[in-house]
Amino acid sequence: MQPKQQAFLYVADITGYTGYLNVSELEHARGTLTDLLELLVDHAGPPMRISKLEGDAVFSYAFEDAFTDGGTFLDLVEGTYVAFRRAIDQMVLNNTCQCNACANVSSLDLKFVIHFGSFVVQRIGSYDELLGPDVNLAHRLLKNTVTDRLGLLAYCLYTISARDRLGLEGVTILVPHDEDVPDFGLVKTYVQDLGDVYRRSDEPVITLDDSQLLLTLEADVPMSPAVVWDYLSSPMFRNILIGAEKVEITNRVGGRVGVGSVYQCYHGDRVTPQTILEWEPFTKVVTEDMLPKPMKGSGLVVTHLEETPTGTHLTRQWGGFSGPRWSETLFRIGLVFIKKMATQSLANFVEAITTDHIQRFERETTTSVAT
Repeated sequence: MQPKQQAFLYVADITGYTGYLNVSELEHARGTLTDLLELLVDHAGPPMRISKLEGDAVFSYAFEDAFTDGGTFLDLVEGTYVAFRRAIDQMVLNNTCQCNACANVSSLDLKFVIHFGSFVVQRIGSYDELLGPDVNLAHRLLKNTVTDRLGLLAYCLYTISARDRLGLEGVTILVPHDEDVPDFGLVKTYVQDLGDVYRRSDEPVITLDDSQLLLTLEADVPMSPAVVWDYLSSPMFRNILIGAEKVEITNRVGGRVGVGSVYQCYHGDRVTPQTILEWEPFTKVVTEDMLPKPMKGSGLVVTHLEETPTGTHLTRQWGGFSGPRWSETLFRIGLVFIKKMATQSLANFVEAITTDHIQRFERETTTSVAT
């Protein structure tokens, strides 16, 4: 048994599975559950750590400094739910089997419980078994009154300790909701409607075709897309990526960064706004960047993240110029210089986040259980 530790406790639970199983053929139902659990496991990769599979749920955890921004945790939950619902939709669309298991797959849904608390770790096989009252509370909260009182089937329930540790106090999509939990009493929680997230997930995407593209830079990063995304979202590391002295975020939407938010990038006395036009967590972000004086107009910067066997392939594209023709001509003339600066800034960013990630991992291993 190891010393007591603290972390975010994360339970992703497939809802409706007991009822689904009762009216379904076991062999086909088992295959459906396996596919969905594998999806949840894939989305609980680094910086999350899987503790164990629990029937129709996945129990994971992440140490407090695993994310530079609590908004990344929201992105993780939302991205997992959207992937889950799309998988269900695809199963329904491709179904040619008339058995109950395949016919009723659309009755399945997903809920999450996020709690911040203490535990001790016991190593069992290849997984860490987490033990303690806070672990019990996280699991007790799976049996709640959210559906009865709020009418939600798909949701994420954050305890107040998780919300506050993630710095999400100003996020307006989190609705206050109290639960009376046996042996724990009244527990203050906050609930996010994930059904609404899925309904908004099919917004138009922005791409740059060959006629619009001016510059492309690429780099390989030895860490997962979720980790790289977290660093990309952090003003402290974004200033390295774009070669700025300082970056601030304004116009948060509902208390969080997303479409419509603005990165204010400081270069001496000059401030260059970069407005977020598309926000696809762990995959893609598109900003409209105002050009520095004396140029006028703006351009698009598309950042792609693609998972690879060794980490993440990061691509940055510049193009989609909008403004006077003379200003675009000035920009094109300066492309050689711009490419040189952007290439160095990208290299500096990769080096900085790799170093920081190693240091974070070393801090975690000093407090985590020895394997």
